[in-house]
Amino acid sequence: MNIILVVFDSLRKDCIGVYGKPLWGEVKTPNLDRFASESLLFTNAYPESLPTLPSRRAIYTGKRVFPFHNANFRLKGDFVSTAGWGPIPEQDDTLSEILSANGYRTGLISSLYHQFKPSKNYWRGFDQWTFVRGKEWDPYKSGPEPSEEEINYYLPEEIGIPGRVEFIKKVIRNIRSLKNEEDYPVAQVMSKSVKWLEENRDAEKFFLMIESFDPHEPWNVPPNYREMYDTSTKREQIISGYFSADNLPGDLLKRTQANYSGLVTMCDRWFGHLYESMGKMGLLDNTAIVVTSDHGHSMGDKNFVGKTGYPSAPNVYDIPLLIRHPSGFGTGKTSGLMVQHHDLFPLLLGFSGAEYDLKAKGIEGRDFWGNVLNNDTSFRDHATVGWGPCITVIDENWWFNCLANGKGPLLYNRKKDAGMEKNVAAENRDVVDRLFSIALKDAKDGIPGYLKEQADRAEIIPGCSPIAAKASQI
Repeated sequence: MNIILVVFDSLRKDCIGVYGKPLWGEVKTPNLDRFASESLLFTNAYPESLPTLPSRRAIYTGKRVFPFHNANFRLKGDFVSTAGWGPIPEQDDTLSEILSANGYRTGLISSLYHQFKPSKNYWRGFDQWTFVRGKEWDPYKSGPEPSEEEINYYLPEEIGIPGRVEFIKKVIRNIRSLKNEEDYPVAQVMSKSVKWLEENRDAEKFFLMIESFDPHEPWNVPPNYREMYDTSTKREQIISGYFSADNLPGDLLKRTQANYSGLVTMCDRWFGHLYESMGKMGLLDNTAIVVTSDHGHSMGDKNFVGKTGYPSAPNVYDIPLLIRHPSGFGTGKTSGLMVQHHDLFPLLLGFSGAEYDLKAKGIEGRDFWGNVLNNDTSFRDHATVGWGPCITVIDENWWFNCLANGKGPLLYNRKKDAGMEKNVAAENRDVVDRLFSIALKDAKDGIPGYLKEQADRAEIIPGCSPIAAKASQI
């Protein structure tokens, strides 16, 4: 069968209507909701590692990136980011390379500029790759210099520190040319994806990877999308400051949430264009379509705007996963199977029928479609997620988060405290030790020294328990 994998960056699970609604109210996603009604919806899906590039590496290779061995990157042409922020290792096969070797025509349409920076190689194995320019720090436009009036419009004085001024200048240069909705990145990504499908109708079978950096910040949208959610202020706020929501007056927090909601709805509208076009081309009968996200984003949740690995929370770690199989299996149903990003690699290879020795190649992801077909829930009993020197372990009952040295533990009872309001680590030291040991087991060769050093230097956040997880492997 043909295969399409769509990844939206920073798309919160609760902002897709079928999954519920976020704390600030319903987000309109009629096309994704319709797609969900024709798909199998997963309620227990998580990243393998975070943020943007480590999560892609796990998706593209089927291998764990956590605990970030040989991943302390310092590469020219990019800023030094968190552990794992680098290229795909040369020795790892990518999904596109394997499918191409097995007779698939492969394409990548992406607005995720991190994939295309100097030293990055995420387009390996694609017969065609298309880079849609202009998001965030992408060096797309170099001039003219933004005026003070432009800067003041997009950057409220309450958060106008120098670093953000430079960021908003780059954003302004990149978005000046957006005159019509069709010019915006997500519209371009989906339109070019449809064009790729039209131009490759002769392919016996194809794999199309669609990467939309939207709804990642900056949340710049046409006014009609924003006005669906807020008309209360003329002031603008489109960036994520990674700060306390107290830094934003109420009208600007509402505007921030409205811009994000508007961008999600815009992503939905253009996904609808892709989906409807596939129907008109007769591709829905022979194409598996998978829709997911790399992570979410806090939009005032627990008074924070941004995303973090410590503390970790469902609004960032709990991701949507929708799979539409051309056989119709799973249509309109829900699965609570616990799956992670690196499981998508063997899943899609299973869909393709490609010959590839997963075990011999060290693939740690697992194909879960057989579990779904047989209603077998014995798949994963936990998810371990790494983000730099921060570790999260999630199982049926608990959400555990700490630094890589075991310090600063946070433990929440998922069944009794769905909102994760009370840290009960001190009262459940046995659970803390058990979950930390699980994380270290998943780390295989142990936590690398540079991450332990980062953990030792990290600030222990308020509200954590004054204990440290114990494990013989530390």
